Amino acid sequence: MLFLLYLHRIYSNILFMAREEIIGRKREMALLDSYMATARPEFIALYGRRRIGKTFLVKKLYEESFDFYVTGIFDKSKKEQLANFNRQLNNYSNSYYPIVDNWFDAFAQLQHYLGTLKDKQRILVFFDELPWMDTPRSKFIRALELFWNEWASSRNNIKFIVCGSATTWMTSKLLGDKGGLHNRVTRQIKLRPFTLAETEEYLVSIGFRPDRLQTVEAYMCVGGTPFYLNMFNPMFSVTQNIDELFFSEDAPLQKEFPFLFRSLFNDSVTYRRIVELLGDKLKGMTRGEIIKSLKLVDNGNLTEILDNLCQCDFIRKYSAYGKKQREVMYQLIDLYSLFYIKYVMNDNSQDTHKWSNMIDSGSRKAWSGYAFEQVCLLHLPQIKKRLGIDTISTDICSWQNDKAQIDLVIDRRDRIINLCEMKYCDKPFSVTKSYLAKMEQRREYFAEATSATKALHLTVIAPYGIAGNSQSSKIQSVVNMDDLFKTV
Repeated sequence: MLFLLYLHRIYSNILFMAREEIIGRKREMALLDSYMATARPEFIALYGRRRIGKTFLVKKLYEESFDFYVTGIFDKSKKEQLANFNRQLNNYSNSYYPIVDNWFDAFAQLQHYLGTLKDKQRILVFFDELPWMDTPRSKFIRALELFWNEWASSRNNIKFIVCGSATTWMTSKLLGDKGGLHNRVTRQIKLRPFTLAETEEYLVSIGFRPDRLQTVEAYMCVGGTPFYLNMFNPMFSVTQNIDELFFSEDAPLQKEFPFLFRSLFNDSVTYRRIVELLGDKLKGMTRGEIIKSLKLVDNGNLTEILDNLCQCDFIRKYSAYGKKQREVMYQLIDLYSLFYIKYVMNDNSQDTHKWSNMIDSGSRKAWSGYAFEQVCLLHLPQIKKRLGIDTISTDICSWQNDKAQIDLVIDRRDRIINLCEMKYCDKPFSVTKSYLAKMEQRREYFAEATSATKALHLTVIAPYGIAGNSQSSKIQSVVNMDDLFKTV
């Protein structure tokens, strides 16, 4: 008994240390633990874009408890997928199961093996990169459906976790299945990119010691994708790292972009064309403009593609203030894609220090201003918290007419509208008399064009806030970089 307690303590310590290595993901860990503790069968789908850390999270939490684990192999045949499945089955069962030529027999073998574990309190099965197993005409999804519906769903100790980077497959073929798997997934968790706070914590964990403006700069180039952030070398500055990752000989993130689309989407060409188009139209485009530019057919397939890109956190759909639903805009928000399209995709310079050499260029300054706007839009909960309106209902939109443009409008239920200016600079932003006059003029244009009856607050979002001067008192609200790093 004492020996068992000792083993339990060792295992608990290992599990605790594993959890200590996980940055962020507190909500997701709590959800997974609660699902593991239920007295019912659980079919758990964990999804999110490629490189976001799905496999890492599940393995760090539960790898020592796996009763069966298999991962799909990108761009391999049904025969190769089945051979890999068989190797894992023989490994975990310590038995010999012959290789079969169809998924129905493969799942029958898995069922037989798991049936020998009937006395276990919990049987944990993990299928990683599930979409890659579903090769054309393999009938994989129907075999999975039979395995779950006829056997696993009646075993209260079964915990079945599936992951997939191909978010479109996960949402349409698994979560949106209209056949036998309809509503069979008991839990679903979408893993999203890191916030600035989590990015800072992650960079520190790998030995990097950036100041917060450097962290913002890193985020503007690669977003909150853990796999990309893990490539940063602590010995270099952020600018040097960007040179190494994008512009050096055999730069790893130079070849990532085309593979990203091939690994996520079946019709990868159309998806990529839309993303590249939006990368050149930074403020976004309407559906009609996308159709006209790319000569696409206006049908349900295009709707699915745009929805899938939104689901995968590549683009966002937003509306301008006072506009109708059919006039919504689509805007590229994946920061890695934005940087790649702007500076890497058509780069023939062979300059291995391109980002360092552009440090004071007008192009880099203009790009930094736009990228910072996207960082702000990805941290709206933090902005709302700083404004003290995190519990107040709001509509987030933009506004423009032929006279002026405001990229972030926060329309509040407490009868205030924040008209936000997002400014990227390495010191407190100075609101000069001329700039204040422009802000006030934009406010007047907005009030006149929209017939707004709410109070209109001028708001500045800048890394170091605003400099104190005679104009600064005219700005009702200020949000700085530290506010964007807050945990909400």
